Amino acid sequence: MAGEFNNFASSNHRHGERKMVTLVVATTTDPASIGPASALLAMPGWHPGPSIQGIRSFANEGVRLLQHDLSIVEEDNLDNRWEETTNEVVDNIIFLSKHTAVSNRPALTIHPIGVPHLQEGDVPPQGGRPGWAAPPDPRMGPWIRLLRKIAESQNLIPEFEITMEATHHGPVTSKPTMFVEIGSTQEYWKREDAAHVVALLIWEGLGLGQGTAVGNWSRDSDKKKVLLGIGGGHYVPRHMDIILKDDIWVGHLLSGYSLPMDDPDKSKVDLDVAGIGGMWKDAIRSAYEATKAAFPGGEIIAHLDQKSFKSWQKNAITAFLNEQNIKIGKPNDFI
Repeated sequence: MAGEFNNFASSNHRHGERKMVTLVVATTTDPASIGPASALLAMPGWHPGPSIQGIRSFANEGVRLLQHDLSIVEEDNLDNRWEETTNEVVDNIIFLSKHTAVSNRPALTIHPIGVPHLQEGDVPPQGGRPGWAAPPDPRMGPWIRLLRKIAESQNLIPEFEITMEATHHGPVTSKPTMFVEIGSTQEYWKREDAAHVVALLIWEGLGLGQGTAVGNWSRDSDKKKVLLGIGGGHYVPRHMDIILKDDIWVGHLLSGYSLPMDDPDKSKVDLDVAGIGGMWKDAIRSAYEATKAAFPGGEIIAHLDQKSFKSWQKNAITAFLNEQNIKIGKPNDFI
């Protein structure tokens, strides 16, 4: 493997090329990660790729499937480390992981990552860095619709719920990133049919096997409206109503728990935005900037889950978005 990597790197260097690649990251500690990775590797065209710091990889066209032995949220800065070691440029990162839920319901989910609501000194419970949000992978909107289509063709619907989740957890990355997860218990994490559906999503979504990649922003961005979800629960149902429509692009999705707001004195009906403490403004600002970075030339439009807020919260968030010149849209504004 080392000799193969040296040839790989020296070839890139010799030709002055910096190949753009997608990293698909799996871990051997998670059955919902290794299952889809194994199903993907069973498809044609894979060969051993570079290894970095004990992390194995397999290559297939512009895709690198990495396998490491740590928790999926513990390998920070894989994108930077890959670029420094291989001389390849990371375009985006896709993590394969398990999903847990109190309901234990079987599910296939996609979500962006970050903990923008945490402040300096907080310890993120599942990786990341306080105040940070990774650029969301532009593929997320097209891929959640593709995932539903594939899951239906493989008879996983209605048994499995297909949904996006709100932005949460690490690891730290600086390139467009998303998680693709199988939930929600050991029984489903090990399901071969679920693993196969995730592998098909990666295969078709990245255009392997001479297919056309799905969700290429630079190619398909004639419709430039991008949803920035604000409010609601972890499974963002009001935002999903829009996301499932054709041609919708998706950025960060901040649920209510990622918008910590200090409850003001109830008698202050017209309380100024500056008077409401908490990390909510920092979270919105960070999520907006990361989304803007992921969609160059895009029109970022905030969509509020209106019913999830108390009136003072909705008023404060609306006023802050206006201050920041962030457009607010209703469902029809995304069509």
